[in-house]
Amino acid sequence: MDARVKPGHDDWGRGDTAGHQSFCAMSLIGRLVVIFIGFLAACFVGGLIVVMALLFPEFADLGAGPVDQGTIDILLGFGFIFVSGFALVPAAVIVAVTEALYIRSALAYAVGGGLVGLACYLGLVPFHSDTFQFEGIVRRHLEIMTGAGIAAGVVYWLIAGRNAGAWREPLPPRKPPPPLPSNSRPDAR
Repeated sequence: MDARVKPGHDDWGRGDTAGHQSFCAMSLIGRLVVIFIGFLAACFVGGLIVVMALLFPEFADLGAGPVDQGTIDILLGFGFIFVSGFALVPAAVIVAVTEALYIRSALAYAVGGGLVGLACYLGLVPFHSDTFQFEGIVRRHLEIMTGAGIAAGVVYWLIAGRNAGAWREPLPPRKPPPPLPSNSRPDAR
């Protein structure tokens, strides 16, 4: 029997379980990188929507003249920082739940993003524990943050959510190597 087809002989000289564990660890690391990139892209889109929606009344005034591109760049940077800073913990909860439960639906990520946007906005509004009410809610701002969260959730789904939980799927079975040609063995004459 050829050493390549003996049980326990794989590319690393270890058993199949060790190779599978190595594959799972590497796929988890790759998945974490994809999640991070998806989160950054979602935060950028969310920040872009928040900044543009809050500046839209200013753009509607035709007497204002052209807008300085440097100002827009700075505002987009602050919008990105604002959204990523406030959305990190709620988004991490949504990502953990969807990864653990293999949820890959775009609607689930849109709803989760909307909830994250809502949580980010309500985290900034004063809450009175005596009356159990938020005071000072501006409906337009609430809609902007929720809409930005929905868009960010869809962007995250496009990058990372479509394959949620895929890093835990088992390896496909290996195909056996092709047989050696009959004239390649030294004892075959």
